[in-house]
Amino acid sequence: MHSAEVVVDTSMTISKRVYFIVKRAFDIFASLFGLIVLSPVFLITIIAIRLESKGKAIFTQDRIGLNGKIFKLYKFRSMVENADDILKDILSKDDVLALEYRVNKKFKNDPRITSVGKIIRKLSIDELPQLVNVLKGDMSLIGNRPYLPREIDDMRPYYEKIVSTKPGITGLWQTSGRSNTTFKTRCKLEADYSEKASIAMDIEIFFKTFIVVFKGL
Repeated sequence: MHSAEVVVDTSMTISKRVYFIVKRAFDIFASLFGLIVLSPVFLITIIAIRLESKGKAIFTQDRIGLNGKIFKLYKFRSMVENADDILKDILSKDDVLALEYRVNKKFKNDPRITSVGKIIRKLSIDELPQLVNVLKGDMSLIGNRPYLPREIDDMRPYYEKIVSTKPGITGLWQTSGRSNTTFKTRCKLEADYSEKASIAMDIEIFFKTFIVVFKGL
């Protein structure tokens, strides 16, 4: 059994404290604003998901948060309802796909994704329910990818640095143009973010996110 808890260095510079206070204030304002303004998008997406396939429109999953604390992450469901069972079947029967998943922790062409799922992923709409996670304080708008508990061992030796900041809806990895990197390379990149995180860096990532989404249209 893995323990996701880590011991955190309680010493923090004044600049870092100010950074986290400002970041939290912005997260609360932006998530509330986003939930209100994007409510029609939420409604349309829920209807589209339910019309195409069985199951709940909102998908919940355990993820690793700040200091290794486990929280429930919310997403619009972009895969078939029994996606985890299908994944186990793929990994046990297809050696090529199993290797791809072991290295990257994802498939380039995931057979579990629905037609609606492909659209909402391309537009990053599937991530919008995480605004609730941001409002609750589980996540931030800007941060590292919210990793799965089963990925802890694979995150070594970068795990402690990665969980020293809250996971985010978007982050350095998503906006760096390096989405096809290996899992280890991604972890190193995100550990670097946690170490160097600042208001200026977050602002840059925030605006780059819109560019990345626009290019994906």
